[in-house]
Amino acid sequence: MGISKHSIETLKQTLDILDVIGSVVELKKSGSNYVACCPFHDEKTPSFVVSPVKGFYHCYGCGVGGDAIKFLMEYEKLSFVESVEKIAAIMNFTLEYETSYEKKPDFALLDEVMRFYQKNLLNHKPSLDYLASRCVANSSIEKFALGYCGASFETIKFLNAKGLNKTEALEYGVIGKDSVWEYARFSDRIIFPIHSPSGKVVGFGGRTMSGANAKYINSPQSKIFNKSKLLYGYYIAKDKIYKQKKIIVCEGYLDVIMLHQAGFDYAVATLGTALTKDHLPLLAKGEPKVILSYDGDKAGINAAFKAAKILAASGKDGGVVIFANGMDPADMVANKQINELSDMFANPVPFVDFILQHIAKNYDLNNPLQKEKALAESTQFLHTLSPVLQEEYKPTLAHLLSLPIHLIGSKRLPQHNPLTFTTPTQEIAESVLIKTLLEKPEWIDFALEYIDISLFVYKRAEFTKLVANEHQDSALIALMINERIRPINDLPSLKEHLRLFITQAYTQILSQIPHYTGMNLQEKSILMKEIKTKILQLKKGELLPYVSSSTF
Repeated sequence: MGISKHSIETLKQTLDILDVIGSVVELKKSGSNYVACCPFHDEKTPSFVVSPVKGFYHCYGCGVGGDAIKFLMEYEKLSFVESVEKIAAIMNFTLEYETSYEKKPDFALLDEVMRFYQKNLLNHKPSLDYLASRCVANSSIEKFALGYCGASFETIKFLNAKGLNKTEALEYGVIGKDSVWEYARFSDRIIFPIHSPSGKVVGFGGRTMSGANAKYINSPQSKIFNKSKLLYGYYIAKDKIYKQKKIIVCEGYLDVIMLHQAGFDYAVATLGTALTKDHLPLLAKGEPKVILSYDGDKAGINAAFKAAKILAASGKDGGVVIFANGMDPADMVANKQINELSDMFANPVPFVDFILQHIAKNYDLNNPLQKEKALAESTQFLHTLSPVLQEEYKPTLAHLLSLPIHLIGSKRLPQHNPLTFTTPTQEIAESVLIKTLLEKPEWIDFALEYIDISLFVYKRAEFTKLVANEHQDSALIALMINERIRPINDLPSLKEHLRLFITQAYTQILSQIPHYTGMNLQEKSILMKEIKTKILQLKKGELLPYVSSSTF
């Protein structure tokens, strides 16, 4: 039983290679491409490049390359079918099989349960009163699909009545089970549905209404729910995040809901955990400025410090906003302090400044030994940054620690750009020509009227693969996604490139003729005259088919 070819092609056309590779590799934008340290070999500087436009990846270090399906096959050692099925699951894409069998979506049960919770909320006055006391509008209740899970037996009864799969309900944390009973995991809690970035319900958060020990709980880890990679509200906020180029990261569900209600509809929250490196791929989408919005208590400040270090080290733009006097974003919205919030979000403390200030506050700077420790910790942090940022922040650190600037050491990190190379003009010309014909295959026949493989010195193998239509070849992919090689955009420019390309070849031959063996002086003279005539015609702007010197 195989996946239909049509289904595979449709999947390829709709998938975003960044969603696949970015879920396991931290990618950084570089022009229109993204770069990272290669996951297939050990390296300290990034040579792994992903092109979202072309839909390919290539490592300039070890030579691996291909599309999203190939990546998963190599990275997770999957078969082609397993790789396709995993990508389809990530994208919530329903595959079609050669037989009538289709895999059931994993998310149908959670959709049903969410709607059950929503109906329950409408009839549960204490929960509605609580939300009203927090100034949550009805429009927000609807926008975020808030619900209520009542007594345990009600959820069990609902699952039975609907004939829903209890094994799945147990796996996804809707219910729990002990040695005797099945029970509702979120009994007597206001429910906050949690969506994947693509909009599928993958889990729930629950806020107790009966004073349980755990004020908030989340769904357990499952194959579709990983709280270290998800952000509450991201699916609802993502369009505004891309448009505004900003994302506010809060600590709680209600903070997100109230900020959206106040017009800050690019707010999200971590799911009861600190922000981690696993969140970086999601935070990188659309390249937004990241604003950390944390409580001013000790736990909130420490969480902001750790998150800021992660974001600073990864080169993220943004800063930190700390809420003092026991307030939080939800409280300020409820108190109609919208202008104050706008000012705070417009002027966050930049990540590096916040980190250095936090380190300095943790030491008694009147004590020389303590000051030395503060300097050591701050310098260690600065060494995680780029050389430019290290230099820029030396005066800031010197001022914070009341030290002369020459005592602030900076460590020059090796700079390396995997795409920087020194090549002869001929190699660049060959690369440009091949990349152009890769992107404009309709021009290949025209080009072949004027050139052949004997013209190529550096890219002969790539030209052979191009003509043979083997476009999945790793070397061709490397050329295709190399931003330093710019393709030709119109036919007149291609003709001009071919003219110069052929002129260069004839000029090279002309310089070599005096050294030819097996030719007498008269034969050399005739050959040189013919080639000079061709060069003259070419220099006057005429495009001539290239003729190898061996055929003269």
